Amino acid sequence: MATKPMATVLVSSFPDYCALAKPEVNLLIAITAAAAFRVGSPAGPSHFPWLLLTNTVVGTLLVASGAGALNQWMEHRFDARMRRTARRPIAAGRIEPLHALLFGASFALWGAGGLAGFVAPAVGLLAMLTLGWYLLLYTPLKRRTPLCTLIGAFPGAMPVLIGYVAATGRIDRPAWLLFALLFLWQLPHFMAIAWIYREDYARAGYRVLPGGSRRVSFVACQTLLPLFALVPVSSLVAPFAAALPLTLGFLYYGVRFASRRSSADARRLLFASLVYLPALLGIAVLFRT
Repeated sequence: MATKPMATVLVSSFPDYCALAKPEVNLLIAITAAAAFRVGSPAGPSHFPWLLLTNTVVGTLLVASGAGALNQWMEHRFDARMRRTARRPIAAGRIEPLHALLFGASFALWGAGGLAGFVAPAVGLLAMLTLGWYLLLYTPLKRRTPLCTLIGAFPGAMPVLIGYVAATGRIDRPAWLLFALLFLWQLPHFMAIAWIYREDYARAGYRVLPGGSRRVSFVACQTLLPLFALVPVSSLVAPFAAALPLTLGFLYYGVRFASRRSSADARRLLFASLVYLPALLGIAVLFRT
């Protein structure tokens, strides 16, 4: 039997390696890092450091792509048990686990090395801290405790610190406000996903939601408390007149979901979260001081 040419194999595998990098997640990561860079950059449009921004975004995307691949490598046996993830490249057998490991590790190291060398050593260090927290703490805790979503929100909010430090070289009040915004946003966002796929997660042994009577109060707390906290935080990140209506709209869908706990309301909350964050960051960039 004739073997396929190497070029043919690489071309046919390209979509699977793209899926391994989780591009749908990376798009939001790129938006948050770039927005934080722009908020922190003191330069006006005529002197804006476009090359530094490009290096920051590319390096961040490489680290995020590596993290996505390594996460799938670590969880491919569990992914195979879930309808939502069973067609992922490793779980479905289209990419060998060793190849995925090498792909993920290479991208993560290239990204962190590029950030350290072409942006700043502190930015590379932040990227490695994010990678380690995500893979070594959050990922295994998904099978141990529902508090994994709270713990996972820390590395999930790090892209804004990476972008901000790349522009300013420091972490100050605006950086922490952006971090708080992204941290709080993730909790109702994750709760919506966890509720939609709760049966899938349970089938694979992921403890993203508690069982029994605690589930209702847990979902309500992790949805509503962060949303209420977003009201003052968002108004410190973006102009009050623009931030308040956006946040109240997000809160509205959170209240509906927490009170009804239906998959339809969870999907509406998920959609609202995906509209809210880019919109608010866009306003913060436009009206930055």
